[in-house]
Amino acid sequence: MKEVSHNAMREAAVEAAGEWSLGAVTLRGDLPVSGSPRRSEFRCVVECPDNQLVVLEAIRRQDRDKKQAVIDRLDFLSRQGLPGVHPYIRTPDGRQIVRIRGRLWQASCYVPGKPLNRPGYAFDGWRGEAMADFLINLRKTSRNLPEDISTPTFSIQGYVETLTGRIRVREPVLFASAVPVIAFLQERLAHVHDLLSVAFCHGDYHPLNMIWSDDAIQSVIDWEFSGIKPENYDAATLVGCMGMENPDALAGPLVMKFIRTLQESQVFSGSGWSVLVEMIVAIRFAWLAEWLRNRDTEMIELETVYMNLLKDNADDLAALWHC
Repeated sequence: MKEVSHNAMREAAVEAAGEWSLGAVTLRGDLPVSGSPRRSEFRCVVECPDNQLVVLEAIRRQDRDKKQAVIDRLDFLSRQGLPGVHPYIRTPDGRQIVRIRGRLWQASCYVPGKPLNRPGYAFDGWRGEAMADFLINLRKTSRNLPEDISTPTFSIQGYVETLTGRIRVREPVLFASAVPVIAFLQERLAHVHDLLSVAFCHGDYHPLNMIWSDDAIQSVIDWEFSGIKPENYDAATLVGCMGMENPDALAGPLVMKFIRTLQESQVFSGSGWSVLVEMIVAIRFAWLAEWLRNRDTEMIELETVYMNLLKDNADDLAALWHC
């Protein structure tokens, strides 16, 4: 974004703050905003006269319906008492998205946090328990999610088949290296995928989408991929990300405590556990798609190696995790 455009967006943010009656605000460029910057067109933190900190985000017009659905889901989960969610702020007349200078804006409370100590955090057992507890509470509080803010059931198997079909045509060398992994999923996941229990999931559940204190989760953010998915989707996403951070973490305290806590809660059915490794591998194809979009050849190669590592050690991992 060019400097002149950046300044214009900052001015628009100050103007947008008036829609929420935040008073005279100070832009806090010194405060980091958690979550992916690609989720919005522009974002900044403003400080209000009462010292309240608010994140203002300009969202793309084509994303309005998706953003409103996320807003509505977080409102519902908050009303149900789910800890770690922070609903978007309403204007005095009840709006959560406002139009300023032709752009759409939304506002949320700024939640301060402690940065993760990477890669050491991947071995913190207490984080595994905290992340499992959140999923257990999410399952309980989302059971009666209204149909009008729910989603069709997402098929990761269908996603993989569509993506690999495109890779076969456009990236034949990459496809050749992925053939063993594709065959693995066809043999071990495809025939049971549509029989798996489904549930409302965060959809992008990993530690970088959480705001941490020294000993707890302060907030879970970036719900853009939330919806109805196989019940083990969030767990598989998290474990897969831990292994990508460091393969040794797959047998480390965080992952082991995370899995044990979920197993003790009996929040998943037996079928969900029986294909946990397979679900991890399937979800890694979504990350592969991200690296392909960015033409990140280093990450494409690393992802391919990682998926084959998971495939080759699938039975050992399932035994380790008592799946």
